Amino acid sequence: MTLLPCAVLLCAPFVRASLPSLNDTSFHTLDASNCPSCNTRTLWDILLSCALTLFACTWTAIHPNIPGMNESKVAITSRRLFIMVIALIAPELMITWATRQFFSARWTVTHGFFAWMGGFMLYVNDRPRATLTPHELMKFVRNGSVDMPVITEAEIEDRSKGDGLSKGIAVLQLAWFIAQLVARYIQNLPITLLEIDTLAVAVLTCIAYALWWKKPKDVGCPYIVHLKATATLPDRLSYEYVIKRHVIRPFVCLMGITAKASARSRRVPSLGGYANSFDYHQYDGRGLLTTYPVGEIILFIGCFSGMVFGGVHCLGWDYFFHNQVEHILWRATSLLIICAPVVISLDALAIMWHKPTPMIFGFSLGQIAALIYITARVTLIVLMIMSLQSLPTGVYNTVAWTTFIPHL
Repeated sequence: MTLLPCAVLLCAPFVRASLPSLNDTSFHTLDASNCPSCNTRTLWDILLSCALTLFACTWTAIHPNIPGMNESKVAITSRRLFIMVIALIAPELMITWATRQFFSARWTVTHGFFAWMGGFMLYVNDRPRATLTPHELMKFVRNGSVDMPVITEAEIEDRSKGDGLSKGIAVLQLAWFIAQLVARYIQNLPITLLEIDTLAVAVLTCIAYALWWKKPKDVGCPYIVHLKATATLPDRLSYEYVIKRHVIRPFVCLMGITAKASARSRRVPSLGGYANSFDYHQYDGRGLLTTYPVGEIILFIGCFSGMVFGGVHCLGWDYFFHNQVEHILWRATSLLIICAPVVISLDALAIMWHKPTPMIFGFSLGQIAALIYITARVTLIVLMIMSLQSLPTGVYNTVAWTTFIPHL
C-alpha cells in the first residue's frame, strides 16, 4: 500500500464531501474521456503529482537522528511521521535544523553528522549509558577514558540507508515538478493553490537536502564506545537527563535554547543533534579548539527561508478565487508568513545578546509572531482545500512540451 503524505490524506475527506465526483463532467469542462485527442489531466493527476512530490520532500529527503536503544518500529515510524508533518506545515524549520547540524559537523562532515545524530553510544560495564556529543567524545579520548573510535567514512556510509542514487531520484522528482510549473507559467496555463504550496515545500526541501547531503540516512544503531575500567565517569552528560515532555520542546530545542533528551530513550532529540549554543567549535589535529560564532548566520538562513516560503505563496496573488474574502485572506496570510519569521528572528537575536524584549500581555513579540504564523499557515491550508471545489478550466490542460523540445 502506497503511503501518501499527510497533507493529501487530510485533504481527501474534505474533497470528497464537497465534490460530486472527480470525473463528473459538470465539475470541469474538459474531460479526457470525452476528448481523447485533447491534452488534459484530471484532479486525481494533480493530487498524485503533488502527493509524490510531498513524499519526496518529507519521507525521502528528511534525515532523522539515530533511534533510541530497543525502540519499537511503531515509535520510530511515529516520530518520522511527526517530522513529516512539521516539514509540511513549516519546512523552514527543517532548514534551520539542517543548518544547525551542518555547522555542528566539524570533524569530517560525515563523521560530524554521525556524532551529532547520536552515532556514538557510551557503554559503562557493558551496559548503555548515554549518547555522546562530539565534545564529550573528544574530551574522553584526550583524558584516556575511552579509545578513539576507529570507524571510517566508508563504514559510516555503509550504515546509511540512502546513497547518491536514491537521493538523486528524489531530487529529480522535485526538479520535474518544478519544471512542469515553470512550463505552465510560460504557456499561461493556471496552476492550483495546492501546487503552489507543494512548490513552496519543494523549494525549501531542496535547501535542506543540500545541507544534509553528507548526513547518513536512517542509521539503525550507534557505534559502541566502552568506558575504560580505570576511568571516572563525569557527573553530567548531555543526553542522560529526564526532562518534562512538552509539545513545544522540539521547537525550543531547534532555536538552541535547550537540547536535552530523555534518559529512558538514550537518544538525541527528534529535532536536536547539534551544538547547544550559537557558537560552534572545531578541534584541529593538535587538539586545539577554535570557536565559530555562526548563530546570526543560522537565524538569517531560517528567516530567509520563511520569507521564501511566504513569497512562493504570493504566486497565487491573482488566482481565481470564489469570492473576494478568500482572495484577500490568501494575500494577507502570504504576507504575514513573509513578515513573521523576521520578527521571530529579531526576538531570538535579542535573547542571544541578552537584550530586553518588549512584552505584550505577557507574551514576547516572537511568541506573538509565531502564533500569527501558525494561524496564517492553517488559513492557507483551509483555502487550498476550499479551492478544490471549483477549479479554472485551464487547470486541466497539460503542457505542450513540443514547444520546448526541438523536433522535426
